[in-house]
Amino acid sequence: MNIMLIHGMARTPLSMLILSYRLSQRGHHPHWFGYSATLESLQQITHRWVEFIHDNVGQGAYVCIGHSLGTVIIRHALPRLQTHQPSACFFLAPPMVACQVARFFSRVWLYQMINGEMGQLLAQPDFMARLPVPPNTTIYAGTGGPRASWFPLGNQPNDGILSVAEATGNFGLNVIEVPAMHTLIMNSNVVFADIANALACMPQRSDGTK
Repeated sequence: MNIMLIHGMARTPLSMLILSYRLSQRGHHPHWFGYSATLESLQQITHRWVEFIHDNVGQGAYVCIGHSLGTVIIRHALPRLQTHQPSACFFLAPPMVACQVARFFSRVWLYQMINGEMGQLLAQPDFMARLPVPPNTTIYAGTGGPRASWFPLGNQPNDGILSVAEATGNFGLNVIEVPAMHTLIMNSNVVFADIANALACMPQRSDGTK
């Protein structure tokens, strides 16, 4: 299976290296996509993402694996992929709604400079609510963050950045809670095993490939 990997905010494609290697060992074909939230607009990145998919898989089947902000780009691109939708999506620690951390830091100039337009969009409830959600999607929500009265997310289960509620929303999607932190969830054995099992269960095409 062609696997389109897209990283999160302030990360690089190398953050998906371990997951990519594990999946390639199962016979899949990972493709890494990189972007800069500092230097590019959401429209620019979305255009490149769509072209990246077309260039790497043609009309073949593919799935998307996104981490954090990468899942927002996947959702934003869906209308442009109407004739060639992914067979499935796997969202790792996704901000499915406008999250508390983004709303707080969107007022801080350093956050604005580093994370550009997309850092601001993550804080806008209307924008996040308008994003389409692919139907065949699994969400992996981290629960490895601290829970304490002094912590901004309080005693809610969280991954250190997002609460489970923010990472899942109310979309009726398949949700798996993972004992991992936000920045390392892609390296979780639980995440890898579940994605690998899901890919193994996907029907084969007539040529025998997935």
